[in-house]
Amino acid sequence: MSPLLKACMACQIALVAHAACGQDARAALQARRMSASEIAQRPALGAIAGTSGLAGIRTLVLAGDPTRPGMYAIELLVPAHTRIAAHEHRDDRTAVVVSGTWHFGYGRTADDTKSKSLGPGSFYTEPANTPHFARTEGEPVAVIITGNGPTDTRYETQPRANAAPSGSQP
Repeated sequence: MSPLLKACMACQIALVAHAACGQDARAALQARRMSASEIAQRPALGAIAGTSGLAGIRTLVLAGDPTRPGMYAIELLVPAHTRIAAHEHRDDRTAVVVSGTWHFGYGRTADDTKSKSLGPGSFYTEPANTPHFARTEGEPVAVIITGNGPTDTRYETQPRANAAPSGSQP
């Protein structure tokens, strides 16, 4: 996928999510423009609010602050052969797969038969307090997620503290 298409998708999903949230007393969205190369230069973080907390997953904050009230957008860079156990968030979230094939499902346990393969350009939602899970196979995946913070992550069963990205996450 071209860097231009990736940047356009990120902006579109952020605008749709922000518009869906309506007018409220949350922090105002700041004007920001970033080219694909500027996004690539942003510092990659590990476990932050609203992420799985697994080692190896890198997070880029594109807009806002997931720990504070208001709209935020993050990009998850998930290595190949990674499993994310069933978990939920307190906020409604929307997402677009930017690259790779993301196997995503809903439920209190990670059941591969209940996941759907989502390729680049695919869209999905993470409704508040709805358990979901995901995995990658032989290629890394990039996903852009937007929500209205503050966000969190609550696992159905707490994952092992030092699970490796290539390990099998329960």
